[in-house]
Amino acid sequence: MGKLDGKVAFITGAARGQGRSHAVRLAQEGADIIAVDICEQIPTVEYEMARESDLEETVRQVEALDRRIHAQKADVRDLAQLQEAVSAGEAALGPIDIILANAGIAPLGLDGDPVAPFRDVVDVNLTGVYNTVIAAVPSMIEKKAGAIVLTSSTQGLKGVGGNGSAGTTGYTAAKHGVVGLMRSFTHWLGPLGIRVNSVHPTGVATPMIQNPVIEKLFADFEGSMDAVTNIIPVPWVEPVDISNAIAFLVSDDARYITGVTLPVDAGFSAR
Repeated sequence: MGKLDGKVAFITGAARGQGRSHAVRLAQEGADIIAVDICEQIPTVEYEMARESDLEETVRQVEALDRRIHAQKADVRDLAQLQEAVSAGEAALGPIDIILANAGIAPLGLDGDPVAPFRDVVDVNLTGVYNTVIAAVPSMIEKKAGAIVLTSSTQGLKGVGGNGSAGTTGYTAAKHGVVGLMRSFTHWLGPLGIRVNSVHPTGVATPMIQNPVIEKLFADFEGSMDAVTNIIPVPWVEPVDISNAIAFLVSDDARYITGVTLPVDAGFSAR
């Protein structure tokens, strides 16, 4: 018996990294998964983004746990695409009980463009979070129950480490905005029995962080790691560390926890 037996979770950015980890972890607790990812490259993102083969691997790992999964491509910037994915997923698996607005990008804006990287990161990391909830929450409202977790960042609490580029500035602004969405959704949905929280990871060992572009950036700018150093002496945490926190937040163990900004950050926010 798992803590999430009979539940259906809608997860964005599920092809790899934290999203895949969340899908697998919730499946371990008995949930079925509706998984979406853009599975395409956004031009302003310097590192390689997920592909359809990555989403297929998420499907394989969830099915290996004997759980059901509906996976399809969808861009969180496009509300209609998300609504179509929700409709197809609910037709296959049943009404959604859990929403994880996880999809995110981290363009650095290395080309000096002051507009495009900022626009893209806000569109994905903030508007995409809004779209995710709006698309998936109707069935939760109907039954007056459910749990939502929005993925922000330590940069959504402190905002240190920016280099002044459009990408990093937009990332921090968007992640702060996610906290505003969480608090607004908490007041809207709480009276309907739906809980909303946000998680705030430090650096996580995923392809968004562990890639040649980021590695070169830290190598080129001496002292740049100082701004993203954790108190507990680890360079980053693992995706499952975030997934474990989320599995708690969406379970009945956290039935009276809502409106919370939960750092999973090895003490970063306390610095």
